[in-house]
Amino acid sequence: MELTTNLDNMTLWSIVRAAPLAVQLVMALLLFLSCWSWTLIFEKGLRLWRENQRFEAFRAAYAESRYLNELLDGGAGYQKSAMFVVFRAGMMQWQKMSKGSWDLAAMSSVRKIDRSMNAELVRQVENLERGMIVLASIGTAAPFIGLFGTVWGVMNAFMGIAATGNTTLAVVAPGIAEALLATALGLVAAIPASIAYNKFANDLGILANKLEDFAEEFSALLSDHLESKG
Repeated sequence: MELTTNLDNMTLWSIVRAAPLAVQLVMALLLFLSCWSWTLIFEKGLRLWRENQRFEAFRAAYAESRYLNELLDGGAGYQKSAMFVVFRAGMMQWQKMSKGSWDLAAMSSVRKIDRSMNAELVRQVENLERGMIVLASIGTAAPFIGLFGTVWGVMNAFMGIAATGNTTLAVVAPGIAEALLATALGLVAAIPASIAYNKFANDLGILANKLEDFAEEFSALLSDHLESKG
């Protein structure tokens, strides 16, 4: 069995080129997962940053408005925010029922508005969480994929020993280098994905709580309005 690469000119690229096909496929997969995770990290981070900016803009407009109907035609700065979409769902239901033969004193009407807002809230949270399962999967699976490449590289090193009957570093080093490179690539893919998942999961939890608090606050406002009409 020939040596997988020459120790005199061993580089990362030479290790990859000389590695067995199975190890090369593992490395290519890990590089793809790493690029995928970083793409999701930047996309998710930018989206959450924008969502928080729109959230603050809508909260400020909501606090300053005298008539809630005005917010429906408000600035485009917050109209794409999850909180505005939840608010709009409640307002549309309110307006729809107000124009019909709806008894404004019926508390069941508020429950209908609550259900409408809660359904929209769930959809918005699910939309914001899109891609999180990918980060979680990469963070969990990448080390094991790298471990597979590691085992294959070590096995290749032992096969070199068996073929040459020699245990010198020149025989063992190439296979060990392949194994360690596969391990490193697994960690490179897994560590950022795991850190980002934990960070985004915490941020999404905070944002979901804010949405729930707003929905409850808006529902309480409608209830107070009904009581004043009663």
